[in-house]
Amino acid sequence: MAVVFQREALQARYIDEAYIKDITKMYLDIIDDIIVQGQKEGSIRKDFQSGLVKRFILGAVNEVINTWVVAGARYDLVEMADPLVDLYFKGIGLKTKSI
Repeated sequence: MAVVFQREALQARYIDEAYIKDITKMYLDIIDDIIVQGQKEGSIRKDFQSGLVKRFILGAVNEVINTWVVAGARYDLVEMADPLVDLYFKGIGLKTKSI
């Protein structure tokens, strides 16, 4: 599934088959809808365009998959999902106390 994700979501612009492009567009539209809904609900920042957030998410997922493939699938890719989602929503900065 990880390799399929890479092929469909990130390399569709190079594929001539309309069916694959349609599936990829549907997938990307779903991600965009989730981002827009999250922005409306206040769980995702509104000061970023949804396209930028989508690229951030897809780029990070792609890199995690690339690393997994290069490492010869030596770790559980599914175990990376929750930390990656946590990173999206909480970032890498330290929590600071407000004064």
